[in-house]
Amino acid sequence: MKMFLISDNIDTYTGMRLAGVEGVVVHEREELLEALKKTLSDKTIGILLLTEKFGREFPELVDEVKLHHKTPLIIEIPDRHGTGRRPDFITAYVNEAIGLKL
Repeated sequence: MKMFLISDNIDTYTGMRLAGVEGVVVHEREELLEALKKTLSDKTIGILLLTEKFGREFPELVDEVKLHHKTPLIIEIPDRHGTGRRPDFITAYVNEAIGLKL
């Protein structure tokens, strides 16, 4: 199994290419949809790296893949600008998951 990157910027793409990860740079919803379809049809791809921007802008596309496909595993990664998550993201996630305030 191999990794594949769908990025919204050339810097993240270039860095991952230097690490040996293939990928594409897309900017529009239709481009993302086409890249997701291509990735899902390639059974050699086990991990899909996706920049966080897509998770924020097109959550319905990302969630559909996560809910209805066993592979590839989707991992949202921050781009060169850093993460878009709150500083207490993990604590809030755990609080919501277990229903207790830590």
